[in-house]
Amino acid sequence: MCKHVPWVERTFSFDFPAGQYRELLERLRGTPARVEERVRGVSAPARTTRVEGKWSIQEHVGHLVDLEPLFAGRLDEFEAGAEVLRAADMTNRATEAARHNERDLETIFEDLRGARGTLLGRLEALPPEAFARSARHPRLNRPMRLADMLLFHSEHDDYHLARITELLRKLT
Repeated sequence: MCKHVPWVERTFSFDFPAGQYRELLERLRGTPARVEERVRGVSAPARTTRVEGKWSIQEHVGHLVDLEPLFAGRLDEFEAGAEVLRAADMTNRATEAARHNERDLETIFEDLRGARGTLLGRLEALPPEAFARSARHPRLNRPMRLADMLLFHSEHDDYHLARITELLRKLT
């Protein structure tokens, strides 16, 4: 039987050419549309219900917005030639404090589209060689190229989309 692997236990193989960054940009670009497609039309009670004390569907969506500043900051660090990237807050204080279940879903969608659009604009303005720049990721404790960070961020998006799908199956 396949056991679900929590995000913090995931490992990654960054063994692809950095030149594949264009495809990863497209994957990141598609996240807001995929999130909206999965969640739009779900009743407020279903999308704001916590199951077994874990985040609701709407909190998962809000969490994606909450992590955009982390990625933007890491992009700043890549551009500045930092040796080590900033660490994520593994307690997810921002998501817990945001009270996403009390927010308007359309506003959360707009925030995700806006933040992701800003990030993509910055990434698309970089020269191709920037995607081969490397810095140490603090949790993984290994070097990561900017192209690898795009994969990491895409995988994080998909991790939460999968949690949303699981909740939809349970709640609707």
